[in-house]
Amino acid sequence: MTSFDEPLAKALDPKTAKLLESVLDLRTVGDLLRHYPRRYAERGELTDLDDLQVDEHVTVVGEVTRAMRKPMRNKGGTWLEVEVVDGRRSKIYLSFFGKTSHIAESRLRPGARGMFAGKVGAFGQGDKRRWQLSHPEFEMFDETEAGAEEFAAALVPIYPAGKDVTPWAIRRALGVVLDTMGPLDDPLPAELRARHKLPGLAEALLAVHRPRDHGDVTRARKRLKFDEAFLLQAVLLQRRMAAASWPATPRPPRGDGLLADFDRRLPFRLTEGQQSVGEEVSADLALAHPMHRLLQGEVGAGKTVVALRAMLQVVDAGGQAVLLAPTEVLAQQHHRSISAMLGDLAAGGMFGGTVVALLTGSLGAAARRSAMLDAASGAAGIVVGTHAVLQERVQFADLGLVVVDEQHRFGVEQRDALREKAGGGRPHVLVMTATPIPRTVAMTVFGDLTVSTLSQLPSGRAPITTHVVPAAEKPHFLDRTWTRLREEVGLGRQAYIVCPRIGDLEGDEGDLSKDDDERRPPLAVLDVAQMLSEGPLHGLRTAVLHGKLPPEEKDAVMRAFTRGETDVMVATTVIEVGVDVPNSSVMVIMDADRFGVSQLHQLRGRVGRGGLPGLCLLVTDSPGGTPARQRLDAVAATLDGFELSRVDLEQRREGDVLGVAQSGRRSSLKLLQLLRDEDVIHAARQDAEAMLTADPDLAEHAVLRMEIDRLLADERAEYLEKT
Repeated sequence: MTSFDEPLAKALDPKTAKLLESVLDLRTVGDLLRHYPRRYAERGELTDLDDLQVDEHVTVVGEVTRAMRKPMRNKGGTWLEVEVVDGRRSKIYLSFFGKTSHIAESRLRPGARGMFAGKVGAFGQGDKRRWQLSHPEFEMFDETEAGAEEFAAALVPIYPAGKDVTPWAIRRALGVVLDTMGPLDDPLPAELRARHKLPGLAEALLAVHRPRDHGDVTRARKRLKFDEAFLLQAVLLQRRMAAASWPATPRPPRGDGLLADFDRRLPFRLTEGQQSVGEEVSADLALAHPMHRLLQGEVGAGKTVVALRAMLQVVDAGGQAVLLAPTEVLAQQHHRSISAMLGDLAAGGMFGGTVVALLTGSLGAAARRSAMLDAASGAAGIVVGTHAVLQERVQFADLGLVVVDEQHRFGVEQRDALREKAGGGRPHVLVMTATPIPRTVAMTVFGDLTVSTLSQLPSGRAPITTHVVPAAEKPHFLDRTWTRLREEVGLGRQAYIVCPRIGDLEGDEGDLSKDDDERRPPLAVLDVAQMLSEGPLHGLRTAVLHGKLPPEEKDAVMRAFTRGETDVMVATTVIEVGVDVPNSSVMVIMDADRFGVSQLHQLRGRVGRGGLPGLCLLVTDSPGGTPARQRLDAVAATLDGFELSRVDLEQRREGDVLGVAQSGRRSSLKLLQLLRDEDVIHAARQDAEAMLTADPDLAEHAVLRMEIDRLLADERAEYLEKT
C-alpha cells in the first residue's frame, strides 16, 4: 500500500519516477495525486486548436484526415506529413522524419482519432499560417496495443505535461498509485464536509482522476478547491496569530517630537485617508506586539508621507526605522524625497532632528562605512537602502520599524531577515504597494497582514489622459506623438519615453508578453534614444536611464532630470515606481503591449504629479481586437487601479500572482482561481478562523496539522534550495 508521503521512486519504476521529478517536480505520491488534469477529452469530442501558442508543449485531441509523403528538399528520401482536425475543423500538421515516419504512417490512418503531444511550431502568416507538431508523441483511441481499456471511460483526463513526459504516461503512473493506495485520513472534519456538501478526500481524488461523468469532476474539484483555500487560510491565520504573540517594543506617539514638528511644517493638508490610515498605524506602533500591516494605494495616493510619519513616531520613541526599496534608483529617490520633506530635521545633531542615511550596494567604501556606523550607533534614525541592508554586517542600535516598499519584489524570507535585526524583540513591519490588490488576492497572498487602503488622491494631483497609438495601422499617429511631446517640452515641461529593453537581448527589464513569437525584438532604450535624437526630437536635451548604468551615473542622470536640465528621459522600467518629478507631464510607452496591465498603470503614474495635466501614450503594433490591444484599451479606459488589477489577474496565470517572490509558496494552488473562486476563499477563511480560534494548535485536528506541516516543509525546502 502506498501513502501520500511515499517517494515516487518507491511507488513507480525508477525511470518514470525520475522523469516526473526532473520535468514536473513531482517527488511524492501526494505530489502526483495533486497533479490534476488540465481538462478532459471525450472520445467523440475533439480539441479546439484556436488557442495554441508557439513553443508551448500541448496535447491535442483530433482526427487524422490525411497522411501524405513528401520529398525532402535538397536531399533524397521522403518525410511524412499528417493532417489532423479538431472539433471546429481547424487543422494542425504533424511531421515525421526517418524511420519514425514509417512507424507513424502505419498507425495514423485517415479517420483514426487520438491524442498528440509535442511542441507547437507555426509557419506562414495570416490566413496561410499553419500550426505544426514536429515528431509528436501520440496515442490512438482505437488501438488495442496502446491500451484501449484506458479510454473505455467517457472522459479521458489530459494532464499538464512537458518534454519527455506525455499525458498518458502521467495517467498510467497515477493508475499504479491509485490501484495501490491505502486508506486516506481526511484533514477536513466530517462536520465541515457535511456543511459544505463535500465528498471525502479519497473519493474526490479518485473522481478527479477517474471520473465517470462531468458530475464526478464537478464534485471532486469543489472539494479539492476548498482544500487549497482552507489550508492556505489556516497557514496564514496561524502566522498572524503567532506574530501577535511575539514581543515588540511599544513606540507610542509624542506630542512634542519630530513628528509634531514635521506635521507643523507640512505645506499641504493630509487627505482623510492619510489621516485615518496614519491613526491605524500609530495605534499599532504603540502596542507591545509587532505591527504587520499592508498599506496599498493608488499611484500618487501619498503612501510615502504615511510611512515617513510612522518612521518619525518610532524615532521619537527612541528607535530606528529602515525603508527597504527594490532598486538603487528608487532607494536614492526615497532618500532625496525624505530628506527634502524633513528639511533641516534631516540634519540631526544640533538641529534636534535625525540623520537620514542611504545604504546601497554601490556606495563607495567611505560612504558605506559612514552609513553603517550611523545605523549601528543609532545616529541615523532613518536608514534608506536596498537589499544591501539585509547583509549580516549591517547592524542597528534599536530597529523599531521596517518599511518595505513594493512588497511584490521581495520574498517573505527577506522580510524575515530584517526582522531578526531587531535584537530582543521584533520590529514593527509596514509593507507598501502601489499595485492595487483585489480583495481575494490580499486575503490569499497577504493574509497574514492587516490591510489598509489609500484610495483618495491628494489635492493637486492632475488627471492623466491615456491614449493607444496604433503605430502599424496609423503611422501618422506616431508622428503626432512626437509632435505632441515637443509641444509639451516647448511649454517648459519634461517627458519620459519607456522601452522594454536596454539594447541587447540580455537587458530586458519589462514584463514582456509572448502573444506572437514571430514579432520583431522589443524596442531598446539605446536604439530609440539615438533614433529620436537624430530625428523627431532633434535639438531636445535627451538622456538615457537603465538598470545596467553604473550607480553613480544613474544617480547623476536622475538628478539632472529632477533639476530640469534634461527634457526627455528615455528609460526602461527602472522608473516604474517612486520616481517623482513634478514637472514631467508626458509619458510615451513604446511596445506598450509588451508590458503587463498593472505595470502600465504604475508607469503612467510618474506623470501628472505636480498639478500639470498628465498625458500617457501607449504605442503598439498590435492590431485591434487582439488580446494585447484589449489590455491596452482597458488601461486607456480607466484610472482605477483596482479595476485594472482584476483585468491583470484575469489575463495572467495564478502563479504569476502567487509566485514565490510574493507569497513564499511554491505550488499550493492547483485548482483555485482567485477571482472566480471568491466565495470559496471567503468561506474557507471564515471556517479556518473559527477552527483556529477554538483550537489554535490544532490539537484536535491532527491530520490537518500534518497537512500544514507538509506545506510549510515544502516552503522551507524551496527557500533552502534558493539560498
